[in-house]
Amino acid sequence: MPEQEHQHSLECRKIFARLSEFLDAELPPEACEQFRSHIEGCAPCIEFVESLKRSISLCHEYGTREVPGSLDGETRERLLETYRKMLAARK
Repeated sequence: MPEQEHQHSLECRKIFARLSEFLDAELPPEACEQFRSHIEGCAPCIEFVESLKRSISLCHEYGTREVPGSLDGETRERLLETYRKMLAARK
């Protein structure tokens, strides 16, 4: 493997490790500029960042949902019985 390719891979790993901090603007300006400079010239990093941005966007679209209430006793028992049957069938 050529030396330049190895260094590039190491730089990518550094970017990936701190990407959340970069996207949340939690890094010092000079570090952000280094990240931007690397990402703009690196196809794998561009792809990874765009994928992460899409994932974040989808999470925001779906937002939080109301947690359903507790199951009533009969429903809970039926669910547990079905679960036990499924476990027994696996044996």
